[in-house]
Amino acid sequence: MRIPRQAARVAVLDPAGAVYMFRYDNEEAGIHWAMPGGGMDPGETPEQAALRELREETGWADLDLGPLLCLWEHDFTRVGVKVRQHEHIFLAYGPRRDPVGDLAESHAADRIQRGRWWSPDELAAATEALWPPQLPALLATVRAEGAPVTPVDLGYVTG
Repeated sequence: MRIPRQAARVAVLDPAGAVYMFRYDNEEAGIHWAMPGGGMDPGETPEQAALRELREETGWADLDLGPLLCLWEHDFTRVGVKVRQHEHIFLAYGPRRDPVGDLAESHAADRIQRGRWWSPDELAAATEALWPPQLPALLATVRAEGAPVTPVDLGYVTG
């Protein structure tokens, strides 16, 4: 049996359309790349959780949350607990920069190995797993700040 878990992430896009992602190492899912984000605290809205997680994992506290990009569910093991995670992924736009502050403890706790900016072409050619796997196609339709976004519900995604 899997425990339900709510989470929120932020797809931060730079002016050229590159997205910032972290490389994670998870005992069940293995190596994968995902945007800054994580589990929602009790009483938090998805928007509040997305901004908090973005700040905790990157040190960026100056970005405005944009529209909802997508929803998706997936299974993995987190700290020995099997979860089915329901994620809200929001867009945000900002300058291309490195994370700021002392983030080593936060990254170690979340098993984040490193972060980097991915251009649209690099994302489309990725050989390691992306969370969600449909991310290149989703972001291909959203490149300009202020462009209309129709949120997509990917439903449950395996593997």
